[in-house]
Amino acid sequence: MNRLQRSVIVVAASLALAFCLVLPSFAQSARTERLEKQALALDQQVKALAQVGKYAEAIPLAQQMLTVLEKLLGPDHPLVATALSNLALLYYHEGRYAKAEPLFERALAIYEKALGPDHPLVASALNNLAGLYHQEGRYAKAEPLFKRALTIRETVLGPDDPHVATAMNNLGSLFAHEGRYAEAEPLYQRALAIDEKTLGPDHPSVAIDLNNLALLYVHEGRYTEAEPLLKRALAIREKALGPENPHVATALNNLALLYWDQGRSAEAEPLYKRALTIDEKALGPYHPGVAMDLNNLAALYDKEGRYAEAEPLFERALAIREKALGPDHPDVATALNNLALLYVHEGRYAQAEPLYHRALMIHEKALGPDHPGVAIDLNNLAGLYLQEGRYSKALPLIQMLIKRKAGFSLPALPVLFAAQGKNLISGTDAIDDSLNVVQRVEQTGAGKALNALAARFAAGSDRLAELVRKDQDLAGEAAALDKALSAALGLPPSPSNTSNEQQIRDRYAAIDTERDDLGKVLAREFPDYAALSNPQPLMVKDIQSLLADDEALVVFDLGIKSYVWAITHDAADWKELSVTADEVSKAVAALRGQLDFYNIKPFDPQPAFQLYQKVLAPVADVLKDKPRLSFVLNGALTSLPPQLLVTRDPTGKALKDVDWLIRDHSVTVLPSIESLKVLRGKSVLSSALEPLIGFADPMFNPNPVQLAQNTSVVSDVTAARGIHGTVANLAELEKALPPLPDTATELKEVALSVHADPVDVILGRAATVTRVKQEKLDQFRIVYFATHGLLAGDVAQFQKLNAEPALVLSLPAHPTQFDDGLLTASEVAQLKLNADWVVLSACNTAAGEKPGAEALSGLARAFFYAGARSLVVSNWEVDSKSAAQLMIGTFAALAADPKLSHAQALQQSMLAMVDNARHPEWADPRYWAPFIVVGEPQKPTR
Repeated sequence: MNRLQRSVIVVAASLALAFCLVLPSFAQSARTERLEKQALALDQQVKALAQVGKYAEAIPLAQQMLTVLEKLLGPDHPLVATALSNLALLYYHEGRYAKAEPLFERALAIYEKALGPDHPLVASALNNLAGLYHQEGRYAKAEPLFKRALTIRETVLGPDDPHVATAMNNLGSLFAHEGRYAEAEPLYQRALAIDEKTLGPDHPSVAIDLNNLALLYVHEGRYTEAEPLLKRALAIREKALGPENPHVATALNNLALLYWDQGRSAEAEPLYKRALTIDEKALGPYHPGVAMDLNNLAALYDKEGRYAEAEPLFERALAIREKALGPDHPDVATALNNLALLYVHEGRYAQAEPLYHRALMIHEKALGPDHPGVAIDLNNLAGLYLQEGRYSKALPLIQMLIKRKAGFSLPALPVLFAAQGKNLISGTDAIDDSLNVVQRVEQTGAGKALNALAARFAAGSDRLAELVRKDQDLAGEAAALDKALSAALGLPPSPSNTSNEQQIRDRYAAIDTERDDLGKVLAREFPDYAALSNPQPLMVKDIQSLLADDEALVVFDLGIKSYVWAITHDAADWKELSVTADEVSKAVAALRGQLDFYNIKPFDPQPAFQLYQKVLAPVADVLKDKPRLSFVLNGALTSLPPQLLVTRDPTGKALKDVDWLIRDHSVTVLPSIESLKVLRGKSVLSSALEPLIGFADPMFNPNPVQLAQNTSVVSDVTAARGIHGTVANLAELEKALPPLPDTATELKEVALSVHADPVDVILGRAATVTRVKQEKLDQFRIVYFATHGLLAGDVAQFQKLNAEPALVLSLPAHPTQFDDGLLTASEVAQLKLNADWVVLSACNTAAGEKPGAEALSGLARAFFYAGARSLVVSNWEVDSKSAAQLMIGTFAALAADPKLSHAQALQQSMLAMVDNARHPEWADPRYWAPFIVVGEPQKPTR
């Protein structure tokens, strides 16, 4: 993460613990009447105090009630276990976990002995104890208890009981807190399905389920999926509970959190204020819930630099928590962190430090040294020392966090860089530690896809490889179903929507069962497989061993503080850059604006030179003798091909004479640092026997009149491989797409240069999604597509659900689910490839799925997952004729010198276009620069 961490708590109702404060009525008898009345009276008082957050006052009454029940019923009666649980709950809310734990454990033992191991009350006791472990960060101890509670409830109560949904929410919350979102999501979805079915679509429990699922999406950055769920949860609570209910305040807080995360502060602020008003009126001004509301509103003000407005709110939240929960409660530590961070933002370091120390002491005492809250405290304290220039105090904290795998980019990177400058740490150790941090926090979807590919490589071609591929295929299908279901859940309830949801859930459940069975087989037969699928960060010496003498690796991390690393076979260095992520984003946006074919102004290379000076020139000395560069990019740099950076002042030079980076260096982009190891593995080169299969010149509209109109429309601009503007449906898509006759010539010439069989050149009406899916693609070393590419935003205009990036192939007269003319990312992931490289000679095939998404998150990730070692992808809408020339030139260069790397071959073709006297317009980078090689393996030996 590129900022100091603030623990902002929003009431999420994400852990629906089955604590019960209601004491069942006793059977009447003369002997017990007095004690019964006393117990019932105490129970009412305890419940009333707990409901308004007066836990300290409730505890002695709960202790008295426990004594009465033990006297009345004996120490091993189930109602005594209930009283133990109630008392433990009060300690839990006070943050006195050490006192709560033995009470929960004793309650569980009583229930098991008196009622048997599979009674629903045993499940509740397991749930309570697991919830305590969860709160303490003892996830490994919590998980088996949550799972056992879920199994008991499913067995005894049936799979559709609301208590089962509660157990699923609890286990899902545990997974979500661990960052195991893929495991949490189906549990939340099943809980939602159960509650909708048994309680109805407008029940408050459904709102909790929607809320949990939506907050998971928020944490994953899936904001468009989260927003309709949060709005539906809010509507349910307002209708069922009334507009002034505290649960409505919870829903308002959560929706505001979504807006806050998106930078939509103007929309978040009134929601936070309304939530505060509701809770102050309903709960009183000194309730912990009010403290949360104050904290959230203050955090928004702090983020906007409105410190004078934020400070009294943070101070009031702290005072409420200290009074209501006691001075050693973890929520007090959160409030201390928030106020301290505000002081840091104002430069009031002396006031911030004791608050951070006190927060750290509270968390360590209450939660233990390995809890994530402790990691936040340590990062915050290190950040304070960094601001003060006390590097000798910050460094050991950062080193401790790195060992715990809990370091954040900020403050870790600036601390390490400054400590190196002060000779507090060696350069080698500083680079190793900094790259460790970057690799842990910057893993991309494409990088993960390559890790999955590496696991299959390592597994070989036997039973393990087959099992791994099957499991990964099921995971890919489940991911596609997740997107469909999340979109459906945001729609108003209706019979058709309900039927669609159920079909998706049924298939998801079947996949879940299959994957569970596969997991058991893998664990039993191949216990070492986990090590293959969880790669460790590479150190400098590991990276250097993978690099040839003529190449270098360049890594960027952009943020409030930005850094660049340059590593060669025998050298390594890193530099702090003088630009922030926001500044780079603005520079890249300006450059990208020039590269639009609908921008008629000539390209100005000066901004490309200025950007080079800011981001790459600081390590130019390390790179100057290395003709091959591999880049790991982040932030806005992911949307700009590095080759169009300019290395010397271009003032007064024609575009053909500009010193583009590509003049001296071939360029490869890597999805992650770890992917270098994957791609340089021994088994990385394809064993496929056939050279190439390709698909080009698809037919979009067989109507000759419309075909002529399309051709006429684009003749005045350019035959671009993509669409400009939006389309409404597949019928409109036919009209929007111009034909691509150049692609047929392109593919034929490329196929000729690699000696491909003409039957493997698939053109025109034959170039369909059906044909792609039916071909044995794993028999080919090169898989080639020359067609239109659509971003997810384009597809969303005419596909109501599952909008994904896609390649357009021949549009069928009668579209089906199997073939609607679009080869989407999820369909690509299901292909079986064994390709040295895949060429996507189309538009926007490198782009992320949405603005701000990670690079290579769409088609590129899917092709890596399917089995590609290397890709050629584009960054913007490309001119068809120049794209054809670029690809033809690339493969001609490879044919002339098979020892070239993919990037070197592309480099030669680019330079030939820049220098082409017959086409001087091609010197403009919008023609020659859009394509990049992603994921360069070893140089071919064939």
